[in-house]
Amino acid sequence: MKQFQGKRSAPGKRKEQPSAIKKFFRGFDFGKSEGKNSREIEETEINNTEADDQSDKEDLSIEDGLSHLISEEESLSGEQRFNQFMQKLGKKSDSKSLDLSNCALSAEDVTELASLLPFLPEVEEISLSWNACVGGTLKALTVQLHHVNLLKVLRLNNCRLTAEDVISLGEAFEIVSQLEELDLSWNSNIGGKLSLLTKKLQKGCELKCLKITDCNLTAKDGESLAEILNVIPNLEVLDLSINKHLGCSMKVIAEELKYVPGLKELNLHMCGLKQDGLQGLDTALQHLAELRKLDVSCNREIGGGFKDSTAHLASLKNLEVLDLHQCCVTEEDMTVLSQVIPLLSSLQELNLSSNKSVGASSDPLLGRLRFLPKLKSVAISNCGLSEDSLSSLAEAALHLPELEILDLSWNKCVGGNLKLLWAVLKLATEIQVLRLSSCNLVAEDLAFLTSLAQDGHLGRLQKLDLSYNDSISDEGWAAFCPGLAAFKDLSELDVSLRPSSCRDCGTWFGGLLAALTQLPALAELGMQRWVLSESQRKQLEGFNQDSQRNIRFDC
Repeated sequence: MKQFQGKRSAPGKRKEQPSAIKKFFRGFDFGKSEGKNSREIEETEINNTEADDQSDKEDLSIEDGLSHLISEEESLSGEQRFNQFMQKLGKKSDSKSLDLSNCALSAEDVTELASLLPFLPEVEEISLSWNACVGGTLKALTVQLHHVNLLKVLRLNNCRLTAEDVISLGEAFEIVSQLEELDLSWNSNIGGKLSLLTKKLQKGCELKCLKITDCNLTAKDGESLAEILNVIPNLEVLDLSINKHLGCSMKVIAEELKYVPGLKELNLHMCGLKQDGLQGLDTALQHLAELRKLDVSCNREIGGGFKDSTAHLASLKNLEVLDLHQCCVTEEDMTVLSQVIPLLSSLQELNLSSNKSVGASSDPLLGRLRFLPKLKSVAISNCGLSEDSLSSLAEAALHLPELEILDLSWNKCVGGNLKLLWAVLKLATEIQVLRLSSCNLVAEDLAFLTSLAQDGHLGRLQKLDLSYNDSISDEGWAAFCPGLAAFKDLSELDVSLRPSSCRDCGTWFGGLLAALTQLPALAELGMQRWVLSESQRKQLEGFNQDSQRNIRFDC
């Protein structure tokens, strides 16, 4: 190829200087008269020169065509290599999205992928997540990223990244200036080394989504992150979940959140957040008017701190998701939250699960949910609800026309009192998920659900969780199973017993199986701890003969 390019580089010289071979033979006159005059000789020379020029032009034309063919062949070869590479991994080729997640990539595969990047100039998304062998080989890939300068998304979840990989990734930031999403979650070796990456971020970085979930981040990493928030003003999603040592630096991070006013999602689940960090976060909320999701769940040490940290929470008029589950919320906290949460006019999802004071509070929040008509999901599992608080919820839920998910699991008061939700379940035409696990349900509760479905209600129900309700008698199951067919859209059903239990399936199994055959959408069935005979097992296996369903039983 270089030889061809070298010949084309000096066409002028070729015209002025015919080849030595042509000059040599030009001095001979084969088979012609020797009696030529000077004019004829001159004309012959001119004609020969023109012929040489024409020949040179033809040579150049051939060379150009050959060069073009070689170029096409090289390009086609690269495309073929890429297609073969993807086929080997059982993936379909896509010029813009390269998804190789969970493909058991080897170090050699990563090196081969790096060699293919020059043929993928249109790639905008690369995902190598859940490939442990990527760790230690990332540099081979990052040095080729200049070939994919349209790259916007890079996902490297659970790749066992090393310190060297983090350094290489940092250096790549100078190349992939258009990167908008970076996901490094579940790489525990990043802990203590985040500064190797953050110090390479340039001012005006286009990053919109940064996820560093469960990376063993330290307080020092939190400080490094805080220092670069001012250079990523377009940040919309920040996920620092499951980094329990970050709590010590959360106040510093909160102070710098003012530099990302367009933040829409902040996930701080299980971050070791403490009361001072919660206070700092509340102060930062005044700068985050665009926030759509706030998750501070599973931070037990913030319990008791809400009374001093909700001054700016009510100002989040665009907030759609608020997750406070398992935060050790106190009754005093509930008094404050009962005043603030009803002011979040755009709220669609509220999770207060595993906070026992929700049901015990003298200022019940549940009755005030009526002021949140956009609510689609209410999760109050294991909240110590009483019959009174269940009644308050039932009354408020009448004003929630868009309710799709209701989780009342692990509230024992529901057993025998499900009828209190009669009006709610009758009017909630959008409800798709109903979770009643470990609620001490009795036969009458199942009969109530069946009658609702047979009367045309709960028509869109897709998931029904009745697990861990050992209190339901065999007669109750026998009456319930034939009516299951009324739940036409049901895709998931769980009737498993508690781990400590084991009961014979009884005579109601036939009714269950008959109903299942009338539920074409059913994909999952949980029947753990129910004792099945060999015949019953075979019948279930026959029901699942096309392997399109997931049926769980272990007794």
